[in-house]
Amino acid sequence: MNLKNKVIVITGASSGIGKALAIEFANRGANLVLGARHYVNLCTIAQNIETHQKVKAVAVQCDVTVEQDCAMLIKQAVSTFGRVDVLINNAGISMRALFKDVDLKVLKSLMDVNFWGTVYCTKYALPEITKTKGSIVGVSSIAGYKGLPGRAGYSASKYAMNGFLDALRVENLKTGVHIMVACPGFTASNIRNTALDKSGKEQGESTLEENKMMTSEEVATIIADGVEGRTRTLIMTTQGKLTVFLSKFFPAFLDRQVYKVFAKERNALVQ
Repeated sequence: MNLKNKVIVITGASSGIGKALAIEFANRGANLVLGARHYVNLCTIAQNIETHQKVKAVAVQCDVTVEQDCAMLIKQAVSTFGRVDVLINNAGISMRALFKDVDLKVLKSLMDVNFWGTVYCTKYALPEITKTKGSIVGVSSIAGYKGLPGRAGYSASKYAMNGFLDALRVENLKTGVHIMVACPGFTASNIRNTALDKSGKEQGESTLEENKMMTSEEVATIIADGVEGRTRTLIMTTQGKLTVFLSKFFPAFLDRQVYKVFAKERNALVQ
């Protein structure tokens, strides 16, 4: 797919990977519909893109946990540009708490954003993307292949996203719609700062070494390349590829290795 003049809808576009995706797609000549809750940030990003990349960018305030917001996001894209070529389901939140300690409302919040947000946006975008034989992308995680301690709700939501998109891919084998699951490794962004603790409050700081992670810009470049090449699945790091391999063939060994890794994080939840 040549992205020039294509219409791309991105959720969670006000920061992190979503913002980097907006800039990367704009650099490749695409027009953008950007959705997020933080409307002021979103407007600034859209304005900067229009000024510097010379493409059209529309900001739409959107909470992906609200079905009607998702419907309006797609409606605005069609109203403005007359089509939708690509949907990037990027909006997401994380958590950090052991399941035995966590308030169940935290898990519900993660499912509402990470899973249902993807379902809602995809439901309303699919008819338009079917017309253009375009792409639907889920920005997932290695946590969608391997459950991570202290992130039970996050892993569950990403497993659910992966399963949903996998089924959707099979349903659309003959329609020309491209479905891609993109799984970054740990990425330097604010997702760990805004991760929910056991009571549902933002933890406010990362417990991992952010300076050793992929950048949002690196992730955005790989995803954009994947859309252009109509790739099926993107596992972006050596660690991620090894995790997926070990989960299939040496799952018990992988359990122990993951435990060791998370026992070394600051204020570790497992010892």
